[in-house]
Amino acid sequence: MAGINELSRLLKEISPQLDSTPYVFCTVDKPLLECLTLDPIATFVEHEGLTLVVKQSVADAHELAYSCVMNKITLQVHSSLEAVGLTAAFSNALKEVNVSANVFAGFYHDHIFVPADDASKAISAIQNLAT
Repeated sequence: MAGINELSRLLKEISPQLDSTPYVFCTVDKPLLECLTLDPIATFVEHEGLTLVVKQSVADAHELAYSCVMNKITLQVHSSLEAVGLTAAFSNALKEVNVSANVFAGFYHDHIFVPADDASKAISAIQNLAT
């Protein structure tokens, strides 16, 4: 099934869902295979090292440094990887309520990591896009 491209439909069906698990972004200087025991929910390879998104409890148990604790918001709409404007729409909504966002796009959904203290404010701002 192909994802949705039409911005008005994406916004109407945006359906943000909050995962209140405390997640953190960490970086390690190890190959991904060595980090799989940390059960990362997302990874990204950068020149400076491997970025891992893991539960805060895992990072603490392995003494991994991080700067802030975040919650994940998943947009339940199946957005196309080629859709134009969705990221801008929710980014602008979050900017209006002064909430930072780190975005990962999966094949089916967009996942937005926001500071845990701002999660309910972020959910409300994104839900308002559907009206």
